[in-house]
Amino acid sequence: MAIRRSVAVISVLGVLALAVCYLSAPLLTFVGQWLVLDEKPEPSDAVVVLYTGVEYYPRLMEAASLYVKGSVGKAVINGNRKNDALRWIETQGFKRCCPWYEDKFRILGVLGVPREDIVHIGAEDAYDTVSEAQIVGDALIRKGYRTIILTTSKFHTRRAAFIWKNMYKDRLSVQIVPARTDPYDPAGWWKHGRQIRWVLAEYGAWVYYWWKHMLGSS
Repeated sequence: MAIRRSVAVISVLGVLALAVCYLSAPLLTFVGQWLVLDEKPEPSDAVVVLYTGVEYYPRLMEAASLYVKGSVGKAVINGNRKNDALRWIETQGFKRCCPWYEDKFRILGVLGVPREDIVHIGAEDAYDTVSEAQIVGDALIRKGYRTIILTTSKFHTRRAAFIWKNMYKDRLSVQIVPARTDPYDPAGWWKHGRQIRWVLAEYGAWVYYWWKHMLGSS
């Protein structure tokens, strides 16, 4: 009962907080804009398209744009996520109709990136931004990359950059740009249901990161 009451109180407070914020567009705009980081990066070895999250195709479009402009020499994609259920299904004989990366290769090709300049990294066990950074970043270092540009959804840029830079420090030079065709609107996110979910989830992910990776190590 005590737990239920606590959850109810937290929920009510959350609703009240949102109601108060809703009356203040400047405050809400600040909340939305803080999540976005655009570093206008220098030329790098590769652009890395982050896979975890939503609105993936604008990320591919941004990667292709950077390549066509000559800002990077390679475009790096990752994927092939698997869970226990899919692995069990594979034991029953399931096989993909084509390699997991083929559609991404074709999209990038249409946008101007030749196949020989696309690098694919399997990341079966990645399930969030941290695990994706661990798997993909280590693979990049083994391949000899030293300077990279990350591209991801606008609201995901600040957290992704923080995680990658904190994780690799002197081993990788990391810069980040948002996917510019991504629909996220920092100045009006509270007007769109799915963007509200994105913002709440992103701030929740920040809290979880600090609780698990920062506070937990002290």
